[in-house]
Amino acid sequence: MARLSLSKSSLAKQQRQLQTFERYLPSLDLKRRQLLVERARAQDERTALEQAIAALRAQVREQLPMLANTEIPLAELTHVAQVQIDEENRMGTRLPRLVGVDFTRTDYGCLSRPHWVDPLVERLEQMLELRLRLHLQQRRVALLETAVRKVTQRVNLFEKVLIPRTRAHIKRIRVALSDAERAAVVRSKIAKAKRQRGGLA
Repeated sequence: MARLSLSKSSLAKQQRQLQTFERYLPSLDLKRRQLLVERARAQDERTALEQAIAALRAQVREQLPMLANTEIPLAELTHVAQVQIDEENRMGTRLPRLVGVDFTRTDYGCLSRPHWVDPLVERLEQMLELRLRLHLQQRRVALLETAVRKVTQRVNLFEKVLIPRTRAHIKRIRVALSDAERAAVVRSKIAKAKRQRGGLA
Protein backbone atom coordinates (compact mmCIF):
# COMPACT_ATOMS: atom_id res chain seq x y z
CA MET A 1 0.00 0.00 0.00
CA ALA A 2 1.27 3.48 -0.89
CA ARG A 3 2.52 5.63 1.99
CA LEU A 4 0.06 8.34 3.00
CA SER A 5 1.30 11.82 2.17
CA LEU A 6 0.61 14.29 5.01
CA SER A 7 0.00 17.35 2.82
CA LYS A 8 -2.89 19.68 1.97
CA SER A 9 -3.19 18.22 -1.53
CA SER A 10 -3.40 14.71 -0.04
CA LEU A 11 -6.08 15.96 2.39
CA ALA A 12 -8.11 17.38 -0.51
CA LYS A 13 -7.75 14.10 -2.42
CA GLN A 14 -8.89 12.05 0.59
CA GLN A 15 -11.88 14.38 1.12
CA ARG A 16 -12.90 13.98 -2.55
CA GLN A 17 -12.62 10.20 -2.20
CA LEU A 18 -14.77 10.24 0.94
CA GLN A 19 -17.44 12.32 -0.83
CA THR A 20 -17.43 9.85 -3.75
CA PHE A 21 -17.72 6.85 -1.43
CA GLU A 22 -20.52 8.45 0.60
CA ARG A 23 -22.38 9.44 -2.57
CA TYR A 24 -22.07 5.95 -4.10
CA LEU A 25 -22.94 3.92 -0.99
CA PRO A 26 -26.71 4.78 -0.79
CA SER A 27 -27.33 3.78 -4.42
CA LEU A 28 -25.40 0.55 -3.87
CA ASP A 29 -27.41 -0.19 -0.73
CA LEU A 30 -30.66 0.54 -2.59
CA LYS A 31 -29.62 -1.89 -5.33
CA ARG A 32 -28.89 -4.52 -2.66
CA ARG A 33 -32.35 -4.05 -1.11
CA GLN A 34 -34.06 -4.24 -4.53
CA LEU A 35 -32.15 -7.43 -5.33
CA LEU A 36 -33.22 -8.92 -1.99
CA VAL A 37 -36.87 -8.18 -2.85
CA GLU A 38 -36.42 -9.69 -6.32
CA ARG A 39 -34.75 -12.78 -4.85
CA ALA A 40 -37.61 -13.25 -2.36
CA ARG A 41 -40.12 -12.95 -5.22
CA ALA A 42 -38.17 -15.51 -7.28
CA GLN A 43 -38.07 -17.90 -4.31
CA ASP A 44 -41.85 -17.52 -3.88
CA GLU A 45 -42.38 -18.28 -7.57
CA ARG A 46 -40.13 -21.34 -7.28
CA THR A 47 -42.17 -22.58 -4.31
CA ALA A 48 -45.41 -21.98 -6.24
CA LEU A 49 -44.07 -24.02 -9.18
CA GLU A 50 -43.03 -26.87 -6.88
CA GLN A 51 -46.54 -26.86 -5.39
CA ALA A 52 -48.11 -26.81 -8.88
CA ILE A 53 -46.02 -29.84 -9.89
CA ALA A 54 -47.04 -31.71 -6.73
CA ALA A 55 -50.72 -30.78 -7.31
CA LEU A 56 -50.59 -31.94 -10.96
CA ARG A 57 -48.95 -35.21 -9.90
CA ALA A 58 -51.73 -35.77 -7.31
CA GLN A 59 -54.37 -34.87 -9.90
CA VAL A 60 -52.99 -37.41 -12.39
CA ARG A 61 -52.81 -40.05 -9.67
CA GLU A 62 -56.46 -39.41 -8.80
CA GLN A 63 -57.92 -38.98 -12.30
CA LEU A 64 -55.82 -41.53 -14.19
CA PRO A 65 -55.35 -44.59 -11.96
CA MET A 66 -55.28 -46.71 -15.12
CA LEU A 67 -51.65 -45.62 -15.66
CA ALA A 68 -50.74 -48.59 -13.48
CA ASN A 69 -51.59 -50.85 -16.43
CA THR A 70 -48.20 -51.53 -17.98
CA GLU A 71 -49.60 -53.38 -21.01
CA ILE A 72 -50.58 -50.13 -22.74
CA PRO A 73 -47.52 -48.50 -24.42
CA LEU A 74 -47.33 -44.88 -23.27
CA ALA A 75 -43.72 -44.01 -24.05
CA GLU A 76 -42.91 -41.19 -26.48
CA LEU A 77 -46.46 -39.82 -26.60
CA THR A 78 -45.17 -36.25 -26.58
CA HIS A 79 -41.84 -34.49 -26.32
CA VAL A 80 -40.48 -30.96 -26.27
CA ALA A 81 -39.80 -29.72 -29.79
CA GLN A 82 -38.62 -26.20 -28.99
CA VAL A 83 -38.08 -24.04 -25.92
CA GLN A 84 -38.09 -20.26 -26.34
CA ILE A 85 -36.06 -18.52 -23.65
CA ASP A 86 -35.57 -14.79 -23.39
CA GLU A 87 -33.51 -12.69 -21.00
CA GLU A 88 -34.61 -9.84 -18.81
CA ASN A 89 -32.46 -7.37 -16.92
CA ARG A 90 -33.23 -6.89 -13.23
CA MET A 91 -30.94 -4.36 -11.50
CA GLY A 92 -28.03 -5.27 -13.78
CA THR A 93 -28.56 -9.02 -13.47
CA ARG A 94 -29.50 -10.91 -16.62
CA LEU A 95 -32.18 -13.49 -15.82
CA PRO A 96 -33.62 -16.19 -18.10
CA ARG A 97 -37.35 -16.06 -18.83
CA LEU A 98 -39.45 -18.75 -20.49
CA VAL A 99 -41.35 -17.33 -23.46
CA GLY A 100 -42.93 -20.53 -24.70
CA VAL A 101 -42.64 -24.28 -25.18
CA ASP A 102 -43.61 -26.15 -28.34
CA PHE A 103 -44.47 -29.84 -28.12
CA THR A 104 -44.54 -32.55 -30.75
CA ARG A 105 -47.12 -35.26 -30.25
CA THR A 106 -46.61 -38.74 -31.60
CA ASP A 107 -49.41 -39.84 -33.91
CA TYR A 108 -51.39 -42.64 -32.41
CA GLY A 109 -54.60 -44.22 -33.56
CA CYS A 110 -57.72 -43.34 -31.60
CA LEU A 111 -58.85 -46.97 -31.69
CA SER A 112 -55.47 -48.48 -30.78
CA ARG A 113 -55.20 -46.54 -27.50
CA PRO A 114 -57.74 -45.98 -24.70
CA HIS A 115 -59.80 -42.78 -24.49
CA TRP A 116 -57.82 -41.49 -21.47
CA VAL A 117 -54.57 -41.15 -23.45
CA ASP A 118 -55.57 -37.69 -24.75
CA PRO A 119 -55.97 -36.18 -21.25
CA LEU A 120 -52.76 -37.98 -20.24
CA VAL A 121 -50.84 -36.30 -23.09
CA GLU A 122 -52.19 -32.90 -22.00
CA ARG A 123 -51.08 -33.55 -18.41
CA LEU A 124 -47.65 -34.71 -19.62
CA GLU A 125 -47.22 -31.48 -21.57
CA GLN A 126 -48.33 -29.46 -18.55
CA MET A 127 -45.82 -31.33 -16.38
CA LEU A 128 -42.98 -30.84 -18.88
CA GLU A 129 -43.68 -27.11 -19.07
CA LEU A 130 -43.89 -26.80 -15.28
CA ARG A 131 -40.58 -28.64 -14.91
CA LEU A 132 -38.94 -26.32 -17.47
CA ARG A 133 -40.32 -23.31 -15.63
CA LEU A 134 -39.07 -24.68 -12.32
CA HIS A 135 -35.59 -25.30 -13.77
CA LEU A 136 -35.42 -21.72 -15.07
CA GLN A 137 -36.77 -20.37 -11.78
CA GLN A 138 -34.06 -22.22 -9.87
CA ARG A 139 -31.51 -20.66 -12.22
CA ARG A 140 -33.02 -17.21 -11.61
CA VAL A 141 -32.81 -17.70 -7.82
CA ALA A 142 -29.15 -18.81 -8.09
CA LEU A 143 -28.25 -15.79 -10.26
CA LEU A 144 -30.03 -13.40 -7.89
CA GLU A 145 -28.29 -14.95 -4.88
CA THR A 146 -24.92 -14.42 -6.59
CA ALA A 147 -25.84 -10.80 -7.39
CA VAL A 148 -27.00 -10.16 -3.81
CA ARG A 149 -23.76 -11.63 -2.46
CA LYS A 150 -21.60 -9.45 -4.75
CA VAL A 151 -23.50 -6.24 -3.98
CA THR A 152 -23.46 -7.02 -0.24
CA GLN A 153 -19.68 -7.48 -0.43
CA ARG A 154 -19.37 -4.09 -2.13
CA VAL A 155 -21.64 -2.41 0.44
CA ASN A 156 -19.55 -3.95 3.24
CA LEU A 157 -16.34 -2.84 1.51
CA PHE A 158 -17.58 0.76 1.43
CA GLU A 159 -19.17 0.76 4.91
CA LYS A 160 -16.55 -1.18 6.83
CA VAL A 161 -13.28 -0.56 4.97
CA LEU A 162 -13.07 2.32 2.50
CA ILE A 163 -15.10 5.00 4.32
CA PRO A 164 -13.61 4.36 7.82
CA ARG A 165 -10.08 4.14 6.39
CA THR A 166 -10.51 7.38 4.41
CA ARG A 167 -11.90 9.15 7.51
CA ALA A 168 -8.92 7.90 9.51
CA HIS A 169 -6.54 9.20 6.81
CA ILE A 170 -8.27 12.61 6.83
CA LYS A 171 -8.01 12.77 10.64
CA ARG A 172 -4.35 11.78 10.54
CA ILE A 173 -3.51 14.37 7.85
CA ARG A 174 -5.39 17.12 9.75
CA VAL A 175 -3.53 16.29 12.97
CA ALA A 176 -0.20 16.32 11.11
CA LEU A 177 -1.02 19.62 9.38
CA SER A 178 -2.15 21.28 12.61
CA ASP A 179 0.99 19.98 14.38
CA ALA A 180 3.13 21.39 11.56
CA GLU A 181 1.27 24.71 11.76
CA ARG A 182 1.77 24.91 15.54
CA ALA A 183 5.43 24.03 15.14
CA ALA A 184 5.81 26.78 12.54
CA VAL A 185 4.16 29.32 14.90
CA VAL A 186 6.44 28.23 17.77
CA ARG A 187 9.51 28.48 15.51
CA SER A 188 8.52 31.96 14.34
CA LYS A 189 7.99 33.10 17.97
CA ILE A 190 11.38 31.70 18.96
CA ALA A 191 13.02 33.39 15.96
CA LYS A 192 11.26 36.68 16.80
CA ALA A 193 12.37 36.44 20.42
CA LYS A 194 15.96 35.78 19.32
CA ARG A 195 15.84 38.78 16.98
CA GLN A 196 14.52 40.97 19.77
CA ARG A 197 17.21 39.75 22.17
CA GLY A 198 19.82 40.27 19.45
CA GLY A 199 18.57 43.85 18.90
CA LEU A 200 18.76 44.62 22.64
CA ALA A 201 22.34 43.39 22.94
